[in-house]
Amino acid sequence: MNVEEEVGRLKEEIKRLGKIQDDGSYKVTFGVLFNDDKCANIFEALVGTLRAAKKRKVLTYDGELLLQGVHDNVEIVLKPTPGAAATEAVAKN
Repeated sequence: MNVEEEVGRLKEEIKRLGKIQDDGSYKVTFGVLFNDDKCANIFEALVGTLRAAKKRKVLTYDGELLLQGVHDNVEIVLKPTPGAAATEAVAKN
């Protein structure tokens, strides 16, 4: 799997595990991602994939390097795709 594929899979997993926000973004904590069995099987280097996604401005989180235990409560925010907030608003109504 190349980096782009891994970032795409990461987006899917954040949507699966996270909670959608009013703006169409998704939030999940690092601990939830790190401790999920499916994520552990998909990502050889979760932290590296997170850094690659952050560099590509796909998601945001505080800090540079996330470590298990120490950073379990750090929120990872998957940025909304253009039009996602409008689509979600329609879906809610």
